[in-house]
Amino acid sequence: MRFNRREFLSVGIAGLGASALCSGKLQADEAEGLFIEIPTSSSGIEFVHENAMSPNRYLPETMGPGVAFLDYDNDGWMDIYIVNSGPCDIWQPPKAIRNALYKNNRDGTFTDVTLKAGVSGGTFGMGVAVGDYDNDGWPDIFVTSYGKCILYRNNHDGTFTDVTEKAGLSCPGWTTSAVWFDYDGDGRLDLFLCSFVDYSGSHKFACGDNKLGKRFYCIPRVFKGTASFLFHNNGDGTFTETSKGTDIAKALGKSLGVVATDINNDGRMDLFVANDTVQNFLFVNRGPGPNGTWKWEESALQAEVGFSDNGKARSGMGVDAADLNNDGWQDLFVANVDQEMFSLYRNNKDETFRDVAFTNGVAQATRLLSGWGLKFFDYDNDGYVDLILANGHPDDMINQYSLQVTYKEPLLLFHHGSDGKLHNVTEQGGTAFRKTFSARGLAVGDYNNDGALDVIIAVNGGRPVLLKNSAAAGSNWLGMKLEGVDCNRDAIGARIYWTAAGTKRQRLKSNGGSYLSSHDSREVLGIGKASKIEELEIHWPAPSKRIEKLTDLPINRYIRVVEGKGSVT
Repeated sequence: MRFNRREFLSVGIAGLGASALCSGKLQADEAEGLFIEIPTSSSGIEFVHENAMSPNRYLPETMGPGVAFLDYDNDGWMDIYIVNSGPCDIWQPPKAIRNALYKNNRDGTFTDVTLKAGVSGGTFGMGVAVGDYDNDGWPDIFVTSYGKCILYRNNHDGTFTDVTEKAGLSCPGWTTSAVWFDYDGDGRLDLFLCSFVDYSGSHKFACGDNKLGKRFYCIPRVFKGTASFLFHNNGDGTFTETSKGTDIAKALGKSLGVVATDINNDGRMDLFVANDTVQNFLFVNRGPGPNGTWKWEESALQAEVGFSDNGKARSGMGVDAADLNNDGWQDLFVANVDQEMFSLYRNNKDETFRDVAFTNGVAQATRLLSGWGLKFFDYDNDGYVDLILANGHPDDMINQYSLQVTYKEPLLLFHHGSDGKLHNVTEQGGTAFRKTFSARGLAVGDYNNDGALDVIIAVNGGRPVLLKNSAAAGSNWLGMKLEGVDCNRDAIGARIYWTAAGTKRQRLKSNGGSYLSSHDSREVLGIGKASKIEELEIHWPAPSKRIEKLTDLPINRYIRVVEGKGSVT
C-alpha cells in the first residue's frame, strides 16, 4: 500500500468499444447493466462500517473491513456476515460497535440476526474466513483482527459459541486475511493466518505531516514485518501451530491476501500470499518431512511472482487463483497500489509464472488504482472465467494533493472473450460501476439462488454495496454443494470436470482469495447455450482421492453431491 493516482477514465475505460466487441455477447439489459446495485432500503442491509478515523491516522483505521457469503443456518440460501471495528488500544468507541450477520429472507431482503446468533465480535475486526472445521456439516466463522482473533463454532440452531481460547486460536498481533484448507490430506480443515506488521507499543508512530500539514497513514514500509501462522487441525476442536521451523515462519512479510490452491498439480494445496511493500510469498507444499514435520518451500522468487518485472517489491493486497485458460493449471492474480499495476500470472506448468497483465489490458486499466477485494468467477455462465476488482486508495487526503489519484475509486469488470483474453467491460457493468468507493473486501455468492453469482463489496467507513447479477440470463448452469465424507466436508481441493456441447471444462475448488473475505462455498458450472451436461467428473481430495462420474444431471438448479454417493437432489 502506497499513496498516489487519478486518470482512470482515460486509461481504464477508454477503448472499451473495441474490447466489448471482442468480449462476446453480453446477456444484460443495457439500461440496467451487467449488475444491478441493490439499495440498502430494499435489501434491509443497514450496516455501516465504523473505521474509527482519527487525527492520528492509525494504520488499522484504513484497512478494513471484510465480508462473507455463507449459509449459516443450512436453509440453502446465502446469508451475509460483515466485519466491523471495535475497542482496542488505539480506539474506544463511544457506543457499542458490532459485526453484523444478516439472514437471507429468500425474497431479496435480509434481517439482522447478529445478537441472536452471538457473533457481534468485540475486537477491531479485519477479515472473515468461513469453513466447516469440525466436519459437522455446519459452517463456522473465523474473524481476524487488529488484536485477538475469534473462532465462532456453529451450534446448529442459529447461534454460535466463541471457542477461540479452547481451540488455541486467540492469536495476538495484527491478522488480516485467513484461509481454511487441508494441507496434509487428513480430511480436516487447517488454518492459515496472514500477519501484517508489528504495530505494538512504541511501533505505532506517526509518519509526520503531508502537504496539507496533517498526519497521514504510514506506508507499511516503515514498519517491521511479521511471520504468518499455520495451524493444524487436531480433530478434537483444537489446533496446533505447525509453521514454526518452516519457511512460513522464516518468511517475515506484511501479508494482506492469501489463496490456497495447487500450483503444480501434485494434489497438495499451496499458498500464494500478497505482501505490502515486501515480496509476495509462494509457499509450495512439499509434503511430509522427517520426524512428522511438514515441508513448505517459499519459492516466489524462482516462480517470478515475488517482485515486479523490474525486480521491485510492490504493495500486494488482494489475490486469487483460477484456471483462466482451461489448460488444467492454476493461474494467479495480485492487486497492488497505484503506479505499480496489478499482475495476472499465467502458469508455465513448471512452477514458474509469466505476468500477462499487459496483454489482457489489466495493467493499463489499473495503473492509477489501488486494488483490494477481487475474484475470478464466471459471471455470465458461459463457461469462461471473468474477473471483478474492487479499488480504493488508502489515504483519505490523497485527492487534495494529487492530480491523478483519488481516494474513492471505481470498480473494474473484465469479461473473458472468445479470443482467450480478458476485456475491460466496466462501462457495461451498471450504475455501481460508474460510481467510486473506498472499497476493501469483496465476496461472490448467489444470494437469490438463480444460478447467477452476485457480489457484495465492503466499504471502509461506509455501507456495503450489493450487486445483483443480471448478466447470466439466457445461460444454462448447474449448481453443486459438494460434501466430503472421507475428505474435508467442504471438499476444498476437489477437481471438477464437466462436458457440455462437446466442450470439456475443469475447475479446482480452491479457497480464500480476494481480501479479508469469504465466498459462497457452492460451485456454479456455466454451460452457456448448451442444453445439458453430458458428463460430470469429481476427483475428491485426499485422503480418499475417489473419482466419481455423474450423468443424467439436471440443469438450472442446485444439487447436493456427497462423496461416494453421487448426487442427491
